[in-house]
Amino acid sequence: MASLSPPRDLTLPEPGSTTARDVLSRSIGRLLRELRPLLRAHAASAPEDVAALDRVLATLLRDDVAPLASALRRPHLGALVRTLRVTPPGQGGALLTELLATLAFDLAHLGALARPIALRRAPPRVVSLVARQVVPAPDAPPFHVVEGETVLALADNNPLAMEEAHPDKEGNAVDLGGHPIGEWLDALRDSFARVGAHLPGLREEMALYVQALVPVGYYPERHLSASFREAIGTVYLSLHPNPMTMTEALVHEFQHNKLNALLELDDLLDNARTELYRSPVRPDARPLQGVLLAVHAFIPVARLYERMLEAGDPLARAPSFEARFRDVVRINREGLGVLREHGRWTAVGQGLLDELVRWDAHFARS
Repeated sequence: MASLSPPRDLTLPEPGSTTARDVLSRSIGRLLRELRPLLRAHAASAPEDVAALDRVLATLLRDDVAPLASALRRPHLGALVRTLRVTPPGQGGALLTELLATLAFDLAHLGALARPIALRRAPPRVVSLVARQVVPAPDAPPFHVVEGETVLALADNNPLAMEEAHPDKEGNAVDLGGHPIGEWLDALRDSFARVGAHLPGLREEMALYVQALVPVGYYPERHLSASFREAIGTVYLSLHPNPMTMTEALVHEFQHNKLNALLELDDLLDNARTELYRSPVRPDARPLQGVLLAVHAFIPVARLYERMLEAGDPLARAPSFEARFRDVVRINREGLGVLREHGRWTAVGQGLLDELVRWDAHFARS
């Protein structure tokens, strides 16, 4: 595979851009290349089942890779593979069992199997975004369509979902916060429509990446959201009465998903995690990669506010709207200052930094 060129517009797409699509495609390509070696490395936990899947994978990779790529693009499966990637052999037996069963289930649903795969071990449940099913089936429907391939997911199998790096959160358990599903769907559709109206290129990228929106409660005084490097395609977020808060969260976490896909392919900083610095958006000191994630997420948020102000959007008439826009611009500038002063950038990372600097200059002129 050709080496990755420094991205020019992974923060905000230029007209006709394919950068985000190319990055996602390459990240799936990595999963395709490593899946069989990874399963073999963990085969001692379930040798017969790994052998059964390995034969199928060999045929698909040779003859028709499309169904396998389609399955691995989904976060319910990709998260299992990426988590197993960093699990020492011999310590991921339950994870391996779930991965094998989920992969077999998805490939069967996609019609990619010449014959059924018989597995000796079964996990407690299988969560499939490909089929939009959970087995055994829960009492209530687990997935509710927001738009296109994006669903509100009341079932989540991310092995890392309850691990929490933010000091103000305690994991990401599925929780509707006592509010009806219809209210959640209305709020999410409203937010997507707002992005589509003012940042249509970004909305197209969101449709490509974001597949599962997992509810994590309702908090009128604050908002909680999260995403994981391993679960590209999944966003965790709480419900909030302020429509701009919901929209900001969607944009913010989507941006993390995009950057996480890029991090599947190349390092961006040589000192990404070795030192801690003040973050403009967190109460705790953060590694430089955390500061980068924040700035990369807030640049499109600032652009959204700017475009809404230019369009005279009704929400932009609120007295606090422009103040929020200026505050986001300030946050970005502070974070970018930390990155420029302390970052030791790879070639790919330098391309991303150059884009952030261009947008900072744009907002300085506005």
